[in-house]
Amino acid sequence: MDSRCMIPVIKSPKDYRAYRISPHDTNRLAIVFDPAIADASLTFCVEIFDEGGKTPPNRHQIAVEMFFILKGEGMAICDGKIVPIRAGDSLLVPPTGIHEIRNTGRGRLYALCFMVPNEDFAELIKSGTPVELDREDLRVLYRTDALVPC
Repeated sequence: MDSRCMIPVIKSPKDYRAYRISPHDTNRLAIVFDPAIADASLTFCVEIFDEGGKTPPNRHQIAVEMFFILKGEGMAICDGKIVPIRAGDSLLVPPTGIHEIRNTGRGRLYALCFMVPNEDFAELIKSGTPVELDREDLRVLYRTDALVPC
């Protein structure tokens, strides 16, 4: 039995650090957990796509990338196959699959994004330009946008 005990790491949206990888990007990534925090080779972030936003086509040599759509709608393209995505959908991209996500809906598209192993993803994100999460982002992440007034 492993005697190592790890204290759980708890973060809230106010603790997330967001970046644009390139200045012209129409998506931002807010890191929730990375290898330094998790003590494991993984990256977990929230990816936020502006209206009309998209990722550039990209691929990973060994990593599996997973997305869970929190809010909005769009399309996922992997190796030429196009599938619509919307809130509640999950997407698993295998290693070496050339893929991109596009926001085709009105408003922003929000996705949880997991990459295992990290394959320098967290380092790529952090090499970008820091940006702030705005009021709309925080409403979605705290889920106050889903509350129904009494």
